[in-house]
Amino acid sequence: MGIGDVLDKVISYFPNETHEGEETDAIKVAVIGKPNSGKSSLINKILGYERVLVSDVPGTTRDAIDSEVEFNGKKYIFIDTAGIRRKSKISDNIERYSVLRSFRAIERADVCILMVDGSEGITDQDAKIAGYAHDEGKSIIVAINKWDMVEKDTKTVNEFYENTFRVLSFMTYAPMVTISALTGLRVNRLFPLIDEIYEQASLEVPTGMLNDILSEAVAMVQPPSHKGKRLKIYYITQVGVRPPKFVLFVNDLQLMHYSYERYIANKLREAFEFKGTSIKFIIRERNEKV
Repeated sequence: MGIGDVLDKVISYFPNETHEGEETDAIKVAVIGKPNSGKSSLINKILGYERVLVSDVPGTTRDAIDSEVEFNGKKYIFIDTAGIRRKSKISDNIERYSVLRSFRAIERADVCILMVDGSEGITDQDAKIAGYAHDEGKSIIVAINKWDMVEKDTKTVNEFYENTFRVLSFMTYAPMVTISALTGLRVNRLFPLIDEIYEQASLEVPTGMLNDILSEAVAMVQPPSHKGKRLKIYYITQVGVRPPKFVLFVNDLQLMHYSYERYIANKLREAFEFKGTSIKFIIRERNEKV
């Protein structure tokens, strides 16, 4: 077993990290992305622009660093993470450890800002980083950085949007904003977006409304069937937030298809939007407990 394997094993036993101040109402925001995508520059711009730094909790340059700021009377904790590289490029065990710490920072966060290098465009590595935040159920904003360096015409934004969400096809729910961490271009738009998607992820929908939407969805598109047996969805109820989590009670687990889950999720989005957040389903047979 190599040192890297030992580090993987050791960090698996770490408790969820807590920091002084995390029991406040502050929204925790992890700024994530590849190395040199502008993560630290964004946080420095936010701190310098607002000039309301409450506390700064430094580690080494390889650790996540928490910075607490206040904007329009609301508190936020920004977590600057180490750049996440491809595994093949992690040649140093200390850097490997810092990447693991970055993943833990994502787990701690309420909202993630994915920094994409606009001069380079969206890449598969960006998608892998976004995928981790998506799988963890984090609210996410896609920030196309270095926009001041991009040659633009009237079609540029639309093309970036299309290219970005072709690569990030699993999270088209995420809002995208073009910024420059260096000049401050549109950086102030991030705060309203953070508030909005945090609120969306915290939304609790009454069970009656959920089942009305479910009934309409089933009436419009029949559930799938297999060998003459059709899926029946009896009931839906919400059991969690951040991300919104719903239990669907059905007659047979094996009959539920991912495409139909996605259809129901889309119907929920039509009604409640759930901007910036994934939607999670738990499928249960009717005689099972939640």
